[in-house]
Amino acid sequence: MHEGVTRFQKIMESIDPGIRVVEMEASTRTAADAAQALDVTTAQIAKSIVFLAGEEPILVIAAGDHRVDPEKLAAIMGRPVKLADPATVLDLTGFEIGGVPPLGHRSPLRTIIDEDLFHHEIVYAAAGSPRAIFACHPGSLVNWTDGLVAKVKET
Repeated sequence: MHEGVTRFQKIMESIDPGIRVVEMEASTRTAADAAQALDVTTAQIAKSIVFLAGEEPILVIAAGDHRVDPEKLAAIMGRPVKLADPATVLDLTGFEIGGVPPLGHRSPLRTIIDEDLFHHEIVYAAAGSPRAIFACHPGSLVNWTDGLVAKVKET
């Protein structure tokens, strides 16, 4: 088992022992890859994207079928935002892009959760590596992260 997956699974065991992490043979690095591997719609994939609002890191958990609007995110944060580069994501979270889970990062990240995820009873999120994933209700993401549900979809 990948080290990131093992670390994430241990975190989840203490938070919600019912969550089961699955390592896939196929890549789940992108929302499209994950949807194909799971035979679900891309909208059911909860992708984790790290942004920076000035020096403050923000995790956005967005529906896999659309892009996050930086202007909407900036309005929520009250200052301009930019996408974090891969090295910054790894440094802040301890996970590589494509495997960043919604929680369990090196330090807690302010979290914004895309309201469109609530169109689905079950969504699928990364679990510590670009081949690991888990299923949950979108409300669990809010509870686990103390996340703010907001409209972040680019229109």
